[in-house]
Amino acid sequence: MRDSKRYEECRQHIGNSIRECIDLSREVPDEEIQSIIDGFIIGLGRSCGLSLIQRQELAKSVFYSIRKMDVLQELIDSDDVTEIMINGTDNIFVEKSGCIYQWEKHFDTKEKLEDVIQQIVAKCNRAVNEASPIADARLENGARVNIVLSPVALNGPIVTIRRFPNKPILMKDLIQFGSITEHVAEELSKLVRAGYNIFISGGTGSGKTTFLNALSHYIPQNERIITIEDSAELQLQGIPNLVRLETRNATTEGAKEITIRDLIKSSLRMRPDRIIVGEVRGSEAVDMLQALNTGHDGSLSTGHANSSKDMLSRLETMVLMGMDLPLSAVRRQIASGVDLIIHLGRLRDKSRRVLEITEVIGFERNEIMVKPIYRFQENGEENGRIIGSLIKENELTHIEKLLTAGEEIKKHEIY
Repeated sequence: MRDSKRYEECRQHIGNSIRECIDLSREVPDEEIQSIIDGFIIGLGRSCGLSLIQRQELAKSVFYSIRKMDVLQELIDSDDVTEIMINGTDNIFVEKSGCIYQWEKHFDTKEKLEDVIQQIVAKCNRAVNEASPIADARLENGARVNIVLSPVALNGPIVTIRRFPNKPILMKDLIQFGSITEHVAEELSKLVRAGYNIFISGGTGSGKTTFLNALSHYIPQNERIITIEDSAELQLQGIPNLVRLETRNATTEGAKEITIRDLIKSSLRMRPDRIIVGEVRGSEAVDMLQALNTGHDGSLSTGHANSSKDMLSRLETMVLMGMDLPLSAVRRQIASGVDLIIHLGRLRDKSRRVLEITEVIGFERNEIMVKPIYRFQENGEENGRIIGSLIKENELTHIEKLLTAGEEIKKHEIY
């Protein structure tokens, strides 16, 4: 068993020694840093009381602390980890296979954790400090990062990292996982190609971004697509005419803030066929609805909600945050712009499933009229996994876009 105290002493001693001998007047390549570390490890020999395997681990740990993200690098490189939660220097939690565990490692000092935070935000041209203590960023591998510092965070710097698969998850993968049936996925592909405006709703961690990525693979390759995000996460593949836009915070150097609202307004002048907004969460819902109602059919977006109907209520609220309009006018715009809402959920067995597919059929009696097309029905459990399927409840009402696009419509099989 490793003497953890002796190991930490060696790690800190080697790390400090190497930092002192690095020539900061020039760019030092990773290979040179690794060679210096190996030299120190060899110099220690067996006198340090560590085995060969432990010394190899020590070399990797020191390199991560100098050139990578310290103790986090191991988690970031792991394909099994989907979420990393750092609550100050001493408590790191990870999510694997839908379950959360406390990790045994931690940051040596608050200063080291803050160095890693500044390294993250600097690479995506963001800033976070006591004056502006909240920031969203991303890692080079596309992982989403949220950072909260003091004085807002009372128990130290808080960092939450959402990792995405290295390879985009396709619809065939979601079918294999049991998130959706092959038949429903096939019919959704027709709706995407035909240009239905689709909102994907769900709670935190329900798989909204993953599902949006999977749906986007059905977009015809000859169309011009513009994606708009707070922090770039989407992994659209196979679309040559693709424009990716990302928001920007205001900087101390005088650069103005660029919001999602700004980007949506600008995108309308960029000749898009479809606009994909990674997530609508505020007043930008006004501009998104205007885009949906001005000929940009086939646009996609996501939003946090507990159900399809709740997503419509949240859209109303978000539009009113951005513009003072009569509620009836807001609802009429939503009913005109949104065609379908796909609601995702995370069940008690931690699986992510499509729970509802709802059609927005119109505006009557001052209310948005909706009709459930599919609803998930649970049929029991088997080996700890929930068994169930999407049960069809109604036919699709508005099939005009399918007809215009020349998509095949089978009688009694709109879905």
